[in-house]
Amino acid sequence: MHIHILGICGTFMGGVALLARELGITVSGSDANVYPPMSDQLEAAGITLQEGYLPEHLDPAPDLVVMGNAMSRGNLAVEYVLNKGLPYVSGPQWLAEQVLKDKWVLAVSGTHGKTTTSSMLAWILHDAGMAPGFLIGGVPENFGETACLGKTPFFVIEADEYDTAFFDKRSKFIHYHPRTLVINNLEFDHADIFDDLAAIQKQFHHVIRTVPSEGLLITPSHVDAIDAVIRMGCWTPQQTIGLNEGKLRAENIAEDGSQFDVVVDGERTGHVDWSLIGMHNVNNALAAIAAAHHVGVTIEQACEALVQFKGIKRRLELRGKVNGVSVYDDFAHHPTAIATTLAGLRANVGKQKIIAILEPRSNTMKMGVHQQTLADSLKAADQIILFEDAGLDWSLSEITEQLGDKARVEASIDTIVKRATAMAQEGDHILVMSNGGFGGIHQKLLDSLSHE
Repeated sequence: MHIHILGICGTFMGGVALLARELGITVSGSDANVYPPMSDQLEAAGITLQEGYLPEHLDPAPDLVVMGNAMSRGNLAVEYVLNKGLPYVSGPQWLAEQVLKDKWVLAVSGTHGKTTTSSMLAWILHDAGMAPGFLIGGVPENFGETACLGKTPFFVIEADEYDTAFFDKRSKFIHYHPRTLVINNLEFDHADIFDDLAAIQKQFHHVIRTVPSEGLLITPSHVDAIDAVIRMGCWTPQQTIGLNEGKLRAENIAEDGSQFDVVVDGERTGHVDWSLIGMHNVNNALAAIAAAHHVGVTIEQACEALVQFKGIKRRLELRGKVNGVSVYDDFAHHPTAIATTLAGLRANVGKQKIIAILEPRSNTMKMGVHQQTLADSLKAADQIILFEDAGLDWSLSEITEQLGDKARVEASIDTIVKRATAMAQEGDHILVMSNGGFGGIHQKLLDSLSHE
């Protein structure tokens, strides 16, 4: 069996490729940009990668073409597949049919925190000796890989609400049929495919409809957007989590989130003292603990596992420290995620200076959907540099007007590096936020700082 994957270097499709290879399938793939870290994982697994979407990549014809959701009509490879009548399928459908059909699926959904929470959950199950499979949209430091089949029926998946493929506009998670479902939070995002929050809520209700009555739905307490979805109909027991509220809750929380007690029905059942920071990560941990408990891991075991949790690449990842200046990389690209990331760092570093550098790169950001809330999300930083590239549909000067003298807009990555280097002093923290590679700015900052 030979499959060819179009869009193979995305985190999800790259994970599909790794799972297929582990099943013994011959895998090749192409992408507009073949780039690390995913390309390194794929090549190490013996997967053939090709740059661009050329029809000759599909000659001789594979047994099946697996389409990533970045593929669209007009793409040369897509048109070749359709014209030649080659069999094709979406990544989520392939995953459901070839990997998940006999599994106890633990799915982690929500606008924010999916990658971190699913990584925590996979690690807890691994630490408990349950050898889970997983597919995560990032690289958990504890595993060093995006996906694996596992050795037991348990499979953890990051359940994304983005659409499936150009020929299947349902959310990806509709295909997964989870028995344990986490909804971390729910806000408007992905304005390129959803008209409003109600459209997203409809997709979340579709996935709730697939969870069996003997399953479990895990949600935070008192989140109106999620409660509205549940009121549409829910046939599954629900467990609520939260900070000082909910059936399973965190109490006695350190100011930076680095320590907390876990309390169930009023009884203290565990304590976490770990390397992560931020209230958002405390919430993520509670969701992972609750999901692991549903498949038999004790609360105490789960808490002990989280002490050894190392985090995720690109989630407040310290890329280096030069001349006393720390440079972090974070995937935050939505105002809520930006605010919580900054709040966690602020609680950890106190009054030390934070220089925030943001690339508004997501489709939703480029469309200007979040321009009313972006300035507020950045207020915890002492200095702010916003990158305005040609793809932005609106002017970031509106944001700098709200933030005053501490914010500036730049159109060049090299200029940003020079300005940040000039601003930074020993003991300062530079936080880079983008959901892309940002032109290798992290290493450029470290190099520039080392020359000062």
